[in-house]
Amino acid sequence: MKPITTTALAFVMALAATPAAAQYGSSAPQQPPPELPPRANQQEAAQPQAQPKIKPSAKALKAIIELQDAVNKNDVANVPAKVAAAQSVATTKEDRYLIGQLEIKAGLAAKDNTLLVAGVDTVGSSGYVDGAKASELYLSLGSTLYNAKQYAQAQAAFQKAITANPANSNAIAMLGEAYLTQGQKAEAAAAFQRAVQASVAAGQKPDEALLRRAVAIAYETQSPQAVDLARQWVAAYPSADSWHNAIAIYRNLNSPDVEGTLDLLRLMQAAGALTSAGDYGLFSRAAAEQLNYNEAQAVVNAGIAAKLVDPSAPEFRDVVVGLKAKNIATAADLDVATKSARDGMALLRIGDRYYGMGNYAKAAELYRMAMAKPGVDTAVANLHLGMALARAGDKPAATAAFNAVTGPRAGIAKFWLAYVNQKA
Repeated sequence: MKPITTTALAFVMALAATPAAAQYGSSAPQQPPPELPPRANQQEAAQPQAQPKIKPSAKALKAIIELQDAVNKNDVANVPAKVAAAQSVATTKEDRYLIGQLEIKAGLAAKDNTLLVAGVDTVGSSGYVDGAKASELYLSLGSTLYNAKQYAQAQAAFQKAITANPANSNAIAMLGEAYLTQGQKAEAAAAFQRAVQASVAAGQKPDEALLRRAVAIAYETQSPQAVDLARQWVAAYPSADSWHNAIAIYRNLNSPDVEGTLDLLRLMQAAGALTSAGDYGLFSRAAAEQLNYNEAQAVVNAGIAAKLVDPSAPEFRDVVVGLKAKNIATAADLDVATKSARDGMALLRIGDRYYGMGNYAKAAELYRMAMAKPGVDTAVANLHLGMALARAGDKPAATAAFNAVTGPRAGIAKFWLAYVNQKA
């Protein structure tokens, strides 16, 4: 069977073109100026205020005011010396915080990222702000550096944001973007996965843009985590698009056999994710290859009804002509075949025909009969039983059947479980 390669690759390329800063809504840090007493009213400022202001120590007050004057006059050339002088006499966390705020203000005014980095480092290490606030400040700094194409420096800022608050999923995601711009795709994939995990651990639903980004980069790097992330994506944001791409990614990374391919296409059908003539063509051929002409014909008919299949088109002519030469079983034919079936696999295939006819209750009955006979692959039988029960609306029984699937089919069962869990 041919893998669904083009769909998955187009998905990755489209996401890779999305500007990172736009995705996560990051912006440059906008810090208010520190609240220092006016130079002419130092004694008054020392008196209790109705709304307490951040007060520098007596030892650092003069140096901080001189720094403030230089910043307010935009005297950028003298700011570094004034900063050094203030830092040399700073004794409290308030001192260090005020110095850092003034460095940030000067850096923003002068568009001097070196000064901005120094100011954020001063505030972050001052001890005045908690980890969460320091993390957001470093995230904002990193975004400013990222937008200035200073990717290595941005990466360092995002790392500091994560150190200050390991739960900051936005910082972790932006770290992934910084890695990506530097060609470190494996590191980027790991970062995006961590960002998703951080959101989940915080009891939050990961943003869909983040999930899509994580899935795309993991798939591009051929990471085995791509499949788990794709399952998380469809679980959180089920749609024809997410289901179609998630299943395409699974198929490309796992190369399932005809049986597995057919079971995934059945899931796409259940999720409303058959969106192209190619989907219907692949589905009908896979069913015909399993000699399930009932299902193959039903799929062709559904494609025609959806106005996606032209039976006279070259890519479908062989299927349509071939099916006309086959005997499409009736319910009576299947009843006779059931009575003469000698092993479990024969009963399972009869169940598949009932499934293809849309008689899910009868299909489930045949799958249960199959599991009571020798010669059946129990993983396939449990998977198909779960599929029939899911389509019949029996969520608890379907869940139990899917959870019983082991071995190579377990990955497909997990996707079906994600579908079942979306049902009321």
